[in-house]
Amino acid sequence: MSLVTLDRQQAADHIHKFPFDLKHDLAGHPLFSLERLVALAKSMPRDRIEYNSGKVAIGQAPDQTPQIDLPADDVIRQIEHCNAWMVIKNVETDTEYRALLQAFVRDLAGATGAEEDQFGDLQGFVFVSSAGSTTPFHIDAEENILVQISGDKFVHVFDNEDRALVSEEAMEISPSKHRNQTYEPAFESHARVFELAEGDAVHIPYMHPHWVRTGGRYCISMAMTWKTPEVERLNKIRLMNGTLRRFGLPQSPPGRSGTADAIKVFGHDAMRAVIDPLRKSEWCRKALRGLIYGRNANYYYEAGKGS
Repeated sequence: MSLVTLDRQQAADHIHKFPFDLKHDLAGHPLFSLERLVALAKSMPRDRIEYNSGKVAIGQAPDQTPQIDLPADDVIRQIEHCNAWMVIKNVETDTEYRALLQAFVRDLAGATGAEEDQFGDLQGFVFVSSAGSTTPFHIDAEENILVQISGDKFVHVFDNEDRALVSEEAMEISPSKHRNQTYEPAFESHARVFELAEGDAVHIPYMHPHWVRTGGRYCISMAMTWKTPEVERLNKIRLMNGTLRRFGLPQSPPGRSGTADAIKVFGHDAMRAVIDPLRKSEWCRKALRGLIYGRNANYYYEAGKGS
């Protein structure tokens, strides 16, 4: 039985291009019980968990985000009344969640007719949010199906092809930059709002700006994400651009110069060949982020310091 139910023609036309809604069969799955999520949080390195108050503005300034003075596992246990927002990142490192992610994306590829080589670098992000929480206006550097497991969410997705909402400079990737983007109420005229109940999902394409609010109950969702070969190439260029800008060397956006883009891709791959073996340790990841990108690159360690 497939985990995914959708309009095949719509999905084939929209996948990787435009947002669209679909259904799934994961509501009530045991991997998303609070007890199982507590165990998941306790098993993950601290830099794979980010949380703060859910009572934030749509255009929340990152350095003014109110924090939660609880350890991560207690946030999950108390999610019904602690007014928190949490994401557990890279859950594909857990065997059970990775198997679920692989099955979901396999069914998605089959249902849309997309080639399986378009679904690279599978990653999963589990969101646990109190009622009335807001995820501020932001962009994500991957393709995404946001799967609603419990509770209700309202997902405001924006087209940004003309860069009127989020500039190319703001789309550059750097660990020193927070994902939140500048928001204006006038942007809402560009939004398409998806109302997600248990069993619903929405496809959010690469770099489409969006913000999310929860309904009257706590929510559990999972972002099933992947990168196409083109997204991986663009991310390499945008990461190099973001890194070079940090050191006072602003660059042209992807697509302006094929030669410059190729050099950046080569430079990215050469650096990652050296750095990636070091990133297996949380301590090394934290030290490298701080050394190259500064203190702001480790902002998610602020939560729970008083616990």
